[in-house]
Amino acid sequence: MRQVIGILSMLLGMVCSMNAQELNVIKLVAPAKSGGEPLMKVFNDRKSDREFAPDKLNPQDLSDLLWAANGINRADGKRTAPSCRNFQEVEVYVLLPEGAYVYDAKEHTLNLVATGDHRGALAGGQDFVKAAPVGIVLVADLSRFGGQINEQVKLMASVDVGIVCQNINIACAGLGLATVPRASMDEVALKKILGLNDTHLLLMNNPVGYPKK
Repeated sequence: MRQVIGILSMLLGMVCSMNAQELNVIKLVAPAKSGGEPLMKVFNDRKSDREFAPDKLNPQDLSDLLWAANGINRADGKRTAPSCRNFQEVEVYVLLPEGAYVYDAKEHTLNLVATGDHRGALAGGQDFVKAAPVGIVLVADLSRFGGQINEQVKLMASVDVGIVCQNINIACAGLGLATVPRASMDEVALKKILGLNDTHLLLMNNPVGYPKK
């Protein structure tokens, strides 16, 4: 009997370990890099939406969205979004109901930063944000500029974040997703949740989901 209990305990431990690993790292499916809507139609369809269906994003849509935002599109590691002198200082954080993650473009994975639902901190008083199944937070790591942090550095980082944000907006239009670019958020709470320091600049965010019908 003790042997049976021991085996069951071992199996339970293995399952718990596997679940923990799945939570810590989400391996995204390969992005679909062909097809989709014609470019000019995507621009025509782009709009800001503040109402979202409760459905989770399917794995393909989430993968395509994050790759379009700031993924790697060349063998030399360069991105879908340009950046000042290729510093690649823009970090993409993803808030899901189960946790907050940072997007690893090289591995095309989501790496856990904090467990729990932190979309309330993203809302910044606007409750519609909490209805979106995905919240994307754009952060500029100013230390990657390699020198003194001044107003010029902050300006260039803001431009780079704006480009990634536009990638998200255009990708959402092409994928049939709803989003709205925002600057409102609880910066103090999010910095603590995401483990950011004084060299990180919180600038923009996009709640994302399927359109509410």
